[in-house]
Amino acid sequence: MKITILSVGKLKEAFFRDAVSEYAKRLQAYAELELMEVKDEPSPEHYSASERELVLKKEGERILERLPENACIVILAINGKRFTSEAFAKHLDELMLMGNSHFCFVIGGSLGLSEEVVRKGRLLLSFSDFTFPHQLMRVVLLEQLYRAMKIRKGEPYHK
Repeated sequence: MKITILSVGKLKEAFFRDAVSEYAKRLQAYAELELMEVKDEPSPEHYSASERELVLKKEGERILERLPENACIVILAINGKRFTSEAFAKHLDELMLMGNSHFCFVIGGSLGLSEEVVRKGRLLLSFSDFTFPHQLMRVVLLEQLYRAMKIRKGEPYHK
């Protein structure tokens, strides 16, 4: 199994980088992991709808250029499907039984994702109704992927 995490923007804070590094190290026992970043587009603090769309379009173009061919694309979206950890692990198994061996999880920037990117998703995945900083979502996603791998293998993991 291969997992690609494609994110907008760089991890700025050391504590996020440390957490991502720790879960990436743990995940390597279960899957080949690739972490990719695309440049985030500067946006003003107060922006118009057209300025927002322009930012999403530019970031979206960068994401679309980097989407791996033949990967099962999973878009992190607030309006996506929610799972328990056990159900998420089971869903990954089901997707693998359908022939998917490469999963690409896409995390948008501070303004979200363009519709063009969202339409590429085989699955829209949500962790909560809350909006999280996109840097924190990398940590949350990696932890949940690690948890899913442990569940899939029948290995213990704290609850």
